[in-house]
Amino acid sequence: MKAADKSYDPIGAHKVAFIGLGTMGGPMAVHLLRAGHQVTVYNRTDAKARAWVAEHGGEHALTPADAARDAEIVFTCVGNDDDLREVLIGEYGALNTLPKGGIVVDHTTTSAEVARELSHVALEKGCSFVDAPVSGGNLGAINGVLTVMCGGAPYAFDRVKPVIMAYSRAVTLLGESGSGQLAKMVNQICVGGVLQSLAEALAFGQKAGLDMPQVIDVISQGAASSWQMVNRGPTMIKDEFDFGFAVDWMRKDLGLVLEEARRHGARLPVTALIDQFYADVQAMDGGRLDTSSLIKRLR
Repeated sequence: MKAADKSYDPIGAHKVAFIGLGTMGGPMAVHLLRAGHQVTVYNRTDAKARAWVAEHGGEHALTPADAARDAEIVFTCVGNDDDLREVLIGEYGALNTLPKGGIVVDHTTTSAEVARELSHVALEKGCSFVDAPVSGGNLGAINGVLTVMCGGAPYAFDRVKPVIMAYSRAVTLLGESGSGQLAKMVNQICVGGVLQSLAEALAFGQKAGLDMPQVIDVISQGAASSWQMVNRGPTMIKDEFDFGFAVDWMRKDLGLVLEEARRHGARLPVTALIDQFYADVQAMDGGRLDTSSLIKRLR
């Protein structure tokens, strides 16, 4: 799906690089381009970067280092901790060429530990690092209405916030490096719990013979309402899951959550159980299905 049309606040144009053009990064980079910034993109699969430029404009680079060479801000949205290290501090990493004073804004969901590690590396090179995981999924990226949770130095955050607003509705600094990732973990704990309860409620209603679209329409007006109910309830009823945030990604995120919880001595019994429920969906060949596919276990 293409990025949706939206209006952008008038700010000065910046020279930026965007590394990672997946289901989230692709539309986010489009919004940056439409907002008037000079955008150079890099993707591990070069053909995808070339196709993105052919469709939207901007420039593409063959390596993260080439993309960052003259940039003011480097955005990253890749797979995991190791992918992030590779594109930033690997042999052809962006931090090898990013000019002093440059800022890395990382939208990958990673461990808080790697955020702190890369923030330290950036500072040694005269640059800054803001961990900035997002919530809102592919649809939020397309519509440019993501929620962004940030960790890092206030001066770096203040510089990048107006630029991030091109694809966001809320951008908040929550503390020092790693704080954004910790907040994303809180987010994923909540999302997993809501989806499991929604799956149980819908499965119960269907077995009881209720008109579930009508039920959703009614209860979504009251205390039980949630983003998941409004946006995923109708598709869960129809058994449609070929879109959105994949189960494989959610298991990666919950793995980070549970590891961090052990580090802090926090007890997450329900989250640990839901993680295993997602493992059941993976065993049903559902790893690429949307996270709302939890309901498949109950049918």
